[in-house]
This record gives sequence, structure tokens and C-alpha cells, in this order.
Amino acid sequence: MHIKRLSIALTVVLGLVLPGQSVICQSTQLSYQKKDGRLQILDGNQEILGYQYEFMNPPEGVSPAYGRSGFMHPVNTPSGKLLTWIQPKDHYHHYGIWNPWTHVEVKGDTVDFWNLNQKTGLVAFDSFKNIEKTKAGGVKYTAVHNHVKTKGGIKETVLTEDQIVSVKKLTSNSYAIDLESVYKCATDAPFNILEYRYAGLGWRATSEWKKENCTVLTSAGIPREGSDGSLAKWILSQGSFETGSGGILMLSHPDNFNHTPNQGEPIRIWPENSNGGYLFVNFSPTKNKDWKLMPGKNYHLKYRLVVFDDKMDAATAEAHYTSFLKEIK
Repeated sequence: MHIKRLSIALTVVLGLVLPGQSVICQSTQLSYQKKDGRLQILDGNQEILGYQYEFMNPPEGVSPAYGRSGFMHPVNTPSGKLLTWIQPKDHYHHYGIWNPWTHVEVKGDTVDFWNLNQKTGLVAFDSFKNIEKTKAGGVKYTAVHNHVKTKGGIKETVLTEDQIVSVKKLTSNSYAIDLESVYKCATDAPFNILEYRYAGLGWRATSEWKKENCTVLTSAGIPREGSDGSLAKWILSQGSFETGSGGILMLSHPDNFNHTPNQGEPIRIWPENSNGGYLFVNFSPTKNKDWKLMPGKNYHLKYRLVVFDDKMDAATAEAHYTSFLKEIK
């Protein structure tokens, strides 16, 4: 009897389903609304995730080139602690959770979709294919992104992306964001993503965190210092706030490009003593290898973000990864 009660308690705490058990749901269903140019995912009256579909201008006095759409912000813990940061003064092109490519060869040009001040490329929201509530009580949407070549002042969409996002509650203090990007060349030319130290799914963490009050741990057991350039199945980043703590566990699917079995995907993590101690976390599949996308084919990248209040340990992170692999094929 005591073992059974402990097993059920662990299921509730982790938000995982143990063998022979059913899901225990303690929370209300999620809802959504469009407001202020973004799609808001709500847990009761609390916005837990915002997806910015309208173009956002940069701060006054900053080059207009830094404006964009198609990114996640705010991303909040279930209790409302802000985990993302957009348009920071040190990197105006950082937008919460976003996923541009940095060094691309396409149609005879080299294009940078990440560093907007280069004025050679950008990523823009195009449309929603769907926004719907799921049977499990979550919210799912598909946003179409255009990766636009702007070099020479001529705009041309050279890559399209269906960003499929599903949000669901796990426990009272955690929820999951499943994100799948489906890429397809928009012209008859290959889209050749060249090796570069950062590109792909990135997270600029809250301005409240510096090296003194946040930590990083990878699935290989590497802390923040020394993690840059390593391989990881998951990255656990968490920190403290004025009251309480929270974080995000980022998980990479084994089917992703350049994901080494049982080791993971290349990552970019800002070292503790760079950029003022602020935190930037990035699954960067092209950090050490080119990825050539050919016309007529679809290419997929799949991730899960577990957003939580309080703290998480390595054993819980690994349990979430096991659950992710069982659920997402």
C-alpha cells in the first residue's frame, strides 16, 4: 500500500505516467485568445505562453532592421514568473524563444537570418494553419514562417517553416511545449545551412538571471562552464527570482539532424563570464556540420520544453526525456 501511494505521488510530481497507471489530472484546461498582436495560451487567467504573430518594432532610437515577428514571448512559469527576454540592449535581435539560421548559402549568396542588423535575411510570420484545443485539455497551433532573403534590398522567401506547437499541463507547477519545425525549400535552389557556432532553437533567459543566481546542467552532467560545444539530449536551466524559483528543461529528439545516439545535439551556452553573466541557451545542430536542405523534401526538427516552478534535479530531467521519447515519434 505504501509503495502504491509513493508511486502515485511521484506520478503527480513529475507529470509522468508510470507503467500500469493512468494520467492523474489536477488542473483546469488551457485556453487561448488573440490579444495585442500575439496568441496567448492561458491557464485560468494566467498567460503561460505568448506567440508574437504581429510585427514588433524595436525600441525607439534603434535601427528598424531589428524588428521581427514569429517568436515566443512571454514564456512564464505556471505561477507567472517571466523566463524570456526580448530586445535586450546587448543583443536587440534576441527574441525570447526563436529559431533562425545564421549562416546560409542560398541562390549564390550567403544570408544571415539571425543577425538582423546585417540586413541580409529575416524570419517573418505568415499565417496560422490552425489554432485549436486538444482532447487532452491543451492548445495546439501551427504558425507558418517565411525565411526571407533581403540581401540587396530584394525580398524573396527561400524557405518555409510550419512551426507546430502543442502546449499541455503536466502538473500544477509544470507544463510542456512540444515544438516541431517542418522546413521546405521555397524555390528550386537548395537551402544550405553552413556550420556556425550558434543557430536554430535559442532561448534568451530572463533579465533577472545572472551567473550568481542561475545554473545549467546538461544530460552529460556538464554544468554551464564547459558545456558550450558539447552534446546534450537535454539542457536543464533554472534560477531564482525575488520570490521563488523556476526554469526550463529543453529536450532534443533523437530524429533531429546531427543528434548523436545516446549523446545528443550540439549546444551553444554562453559561458558564465561572458555577456555580463546573462544566460543564452541554444540547441545548435549546425554548430559543427553543414545541413543541406534540398527542394521537394520536408525536413523536421522536434523539441520539448518543460517549463516549471520551483527546482528540478537531473533524475527528474532524465525521466522527462524518457517520457518525451515515448510520446513523440
